[in-house]
Amino acid sequence: MATGTEKGVEAAHGPAACYRELSRFPAVTRAALRAAAEGQTFLLYTECSRPDLARRRLLRFGRHYSVRRTAGPEGLAVSRTALSAGIHNQLLSQDSPTGQRRAVLERCPRQGHELLQVWDSGGCSHSVDLTALGKHGDVYTEGPFACLSWSHSETRLLYVAEKSRPKRQPPCPWDVPGAAWPAAEDEDEEGKQFVYHEDWGEALSTLSVPVLCVLDLEGLSLSVLEGVPEHLSPGQALWSPDDHGVVFVGWWHKPFRLGLSACSNRRSGIFHLDLASGCCELLSAENCSVCSPRLSPDGQRLLYLEGVVGGPHRQCLRLRMLTWQTRQTVTVLDVVQEPTEAFAGLYTEVLPPRCWAADSRRAVLGTPQRSHTDLLLVDTDASTVTNLTAGSPEGCWELLTLQWDLLVATCSAPHHPPSLVVAVLPPAGQELPLGWVPVEDTPTVPGITWKILTVQPPCNGQGPAAQNTQAFEALLLSPSDGVPPYPLVVCPHGGPHAVFDARWRPSMAALCQLGFAVLLVNYRGSLGFGQASISSLLSHVGEQDVADTQLAVEQALHREPLDPHRLALLAGSHGAFIALHLLTREPKRYQACALRSPVSNLPALLGTSDIPDWRYTSLGLPYSFERVPSAEEVATMLLRSPIAQAAQVQTPVLLCVGARDRRVSSTQALELYRVLRARGVPARLLWYPEGGHALAGVETEADVFKNCAHWLLQHLGQPRRDGTG
Repeated sequence: MATGTEKGVEAAHGPAACYRELSRFPAVTRAALRAAAEGQTFLLYTECSRPDLARRRLLRFGRHYSVRRTAGPEGLAVSRTALSAGIHNQLLSQDSPTGQRRAVLERCPRQGHELLQVWDSGGCSHSVDLTALGKHGDVYTEGPFACLSWSHSETRLLYVAEKSRPKRQPPCPWDVPGAAWPAAEDEDEEGKQFVYHEDWGEALSTLSVPVLCVLDLEGLSLSVLEGVPEHLSPGQALWSPDDHGVVFVGWWHKPFRLGLSACSNRRSGIFHLDLASGCCELLSAENCSVCSPRLSPDGQRLLYLEGVVGGPHRQCLRLRMLTWQTRQTVTVLDVVQEPTEAFAGLYTEVLPPRCWAADSRRAVLGTPQRSHTDLLLVDTDASTVTNLTAGSPEGCWELLTLQWDLLVATCSAPHHPPSLVVAVLPPAGQELPLGWVPVEDTPTVPGITWKILTVQPPCNGQGPAAQNTQAFEALLLSPSDGVPPYPLVVCPHGGPHAVFDARWRPSMAALCQLGFAVLLVNYRGSLGFGQASISSLLSHVGEQDVADTQLAVEQALHREPLDPHRLALLAGSHGAFIALHLLTREPKRYQACALRSPVSNLPALLGTSDIPDWRYTSLGLPYSFERVPSAEEVATMLLRSPIAQAAQVQTPVLLCVGARDRRVSSTQALELYRVLRARGVPARLLWYPEGGHALAGVETEADVFKNCAHWLLQHLGQPRRDGTG
């Protein structure tokens, strides 16, 4: 039995303590620059967030810096100009084009009303209670629709909100003697109060009918724009170059809405709404999926991303550019089937809010490139790509803003929390090497090393491996202060069309500090490796992805100082689907398994998931809105499901699920839990009543990690640190 001293030492270095320590590093969520003096000095404002575990909330705060151009080799000098200041009740904020004004959407804590305020050097110049005006519902503050856009004249603000609905009437007084019956004109509305209103699925369940709204600061008026076609849901809006119209992305929502979160394959278009005539014009191709329109500084070019409708929910995208005056569109960068050393394709779903250089010719964006996320400079005239961060020791770069040819970005790695950096973008043709200057330089975390493993599938002429034998990758994080061989935690990612890039992840770093090695597997079908790799997984889910993950494990065990007798699986969603298949096929290989929001029964998801189309596409079956599966198709889905082989599972399994999951119903985990318990397999189920698919939120994320880490320690044993066992 552990003594009180031993328990105290364990608590000081246990899962909760490690997670608490490694969660303290802030993430920069927004940055804005403002010219201060003759174009040589700039004020940099950033917004940051980090978990406040003690108060079970997200702590948000702003920071201010001075950035000055110098004659030195790096060309910049940076200094902090003020203490960090907390941001309370702020939902959205956006600086005007000149940086002289800032729009802030806040929630008034007492009444719960939404206030849209404008601040300038003289203080708060405008404050409008949007809720009290009653012209629309809640403003969209996150997700694919949200925006807050200044007109070029800085006199109007454009945003997206939920369409106003009649308030629910009190219940009809059926059995109350003498009660007044509703007036005839109210009876129709009373009969509509329980009508189902479709929403946009997982993480977007409060969004149903978005409308475009304009606040006129000079006329002090608020209007909901008319002219958007009834079959479209508008979002991502910005002003046209002359401020006479609005450019927006419109998503088709007929005959019904499919889940939009993490799905860049929904039919949508770029539209222009002329405010004078009410005419709405389609600017992009007729049957495509588009997102992220970005207008150049000179107002002549509109850059956006374009993909195909249907198929994989995330895919390699085209970069398209429209010339505003002529309405001609060209492809700047096309879909990449097979990656090259120089360019692997575009996989981001969001371009940086300000991504254009001052010359209105070059643009900078971040995208996965294999297991890194790099910053790419695109010459829109020459259709060329320059990787600005190739060869960097950091594994993940994210551009926050590009203004006056100043780049503001963050960079991180599995052992390095995000650092804030700035650089001057040199003239065209002289971009490399960039001289990055640290603004907030976070130190690396001791005790963690990492590398990228390249895995080559066998070419045996049979099965799915014969379709695409392109190499894939896995990230290996290892303790540097433990005693090898290390127990290994294997993590295939969800999606399945997603990627583990080499970024900072507090939970993975905490596992390393607890003494585990962690293998993050980017099996074929992951983003960043070309469209051919993505397509290769279709029809082969539950086969190719499972085989790739196991191959990565075997090669890691062969190459690295890892303990083959202490292996565990940690995964979520489709990654949990892969993990469950591994448990059924290798029943004695893994000693523990912890899963979040697992997919276990494919046909059961047809009527419960917000993305029923993926159930067909994943197996190579065609999908249409009126689709009803045949008996043979249901049988195929069931045979490809881990639940069909659940009798083979012997490994202890921890399940973590959110009751509000719209993507993978929590009943999937409940069914699996009951099967395992009935067969005597050690199983535990954690049920989060307010949790969605991602199990997001400060308290939920911390609790999930703590329970998963304890489960691994319980079934794998404490990793060795001093050679004593």
